[in-house]
Amino acid sequence: MNRTALALALLLVHACARAEPVVRADDPRIARMGRTVSLADGSLRFSYPGVQLSLSFEGKALSVDAVASGERSYIDVVVDGGAPRVIKLSATARSIKLADEREAGIHRVDIMHRTESWQGVVTLARFVTDGTLHTAPVLPQRKMLVLGDSVTCGEAIDRVAGETKKPSWWNPRASYGMLAAQALGAQVQLVCHGGRGLLRSWNGRTDDDNLPDFYELAIANEEQRVRWNHAAYWPDLIVVAIGTNDFSTGIPERDAYVNAYVSLVRTLLRNHPHALLVLTEGAILNCERKAALTSYIAETIRRVGNARVHAAASVYHPGDAIDAHPTKAQHAAMARELLPQLRDLTGW
Repeated sequence: MNRTALALALLLVHACARAEPVVRADDPRIARMGRTVSLADGSLRFSYPGVQLSLSFEGKALSVDAVASGERSYIDVVVDGGAPRVIKLSATARSIKLADEREAGIHRVDIMHRTESWQGVVTLARFVTDGTLHTAPVLPQRKMLVLGDSVTCGEAIDRVAGETKKPSWWNPRASYGMLAAQALGAQVQLVCHGGRGLLRSWNGRTDDDNLPDFYELAIANEEQRVRWNHAAYWPDLIVVAIGTNDFSTGIPERDAYVNAYVSLVRTLLRNHPHALLVLTEGAILNCERKAALTSYIAETIRRVGNARVHAAASVYHPGDAIDAHPTKAQHAAMARELLPQLRDLTGW
């Protein structure tokens, strides 16, 4: 081998030694919690808040190539159980540094989608590390599904006094559904949409995707709908917390509302034949509207007549002077109030 060929060979060896492993987002060494859609190139797309990707790598550095459909999408990143770091995504694809440690070691990284479907759809294309990926972190065997509106999505949990409301205020990690699932040792899907109800949206519209519609979707962004395959996730426990927006313009007509609720519950029972269902009125309604929804839930359960369907009482949590959605402390209280009822039903 002449000197030129030898030099080229050495350059190739050094280049290969320096090459950073590239891993597709749908790699089986990356655990997924929540509704995601796999693309042909190995990318993952998602839109619901609370979707989480978890991985363990050995090395110093980890990054991900990410893009959003707009400028209102946020994720947070937790490294080795530390404090979440909030990252704004962009409609321009870019590499985002997830971990940059001083010394090589084994590190756990969790990425969670903070914002809602209507705020944007996120695509993660590939992960790049200077080390190697380990096997995927093990998710809990128990599975929960929480269906709801903006409260379930974690809207305005991270509010800041004196600031204009912004997407970074959303925080499903601190929502009652996530906290309850964590306490019960369960993974969870949050299938929720701000401003929507069972029959009608906050402004009385019935032509939006309300709960019976977006429950069927993996991507619930109305410009980029993708249907969900219910066989991909078998919840043991389903919590339905819907109704606040239906009642925002007044109390809905009883028969129409109960009929719609009965239809939804029967769909859930059919799609998830071993799941327990818990229906609750949520935290924001109060007085006669709360009483009406509570009675509608009781009538729904009576008419369905299935031992797998139950009601859970909710306590009124009206937010604060900054925002009408429950605060972080109120979400924690909501989880504490819900947990004994869920434990009594499940034995968990």
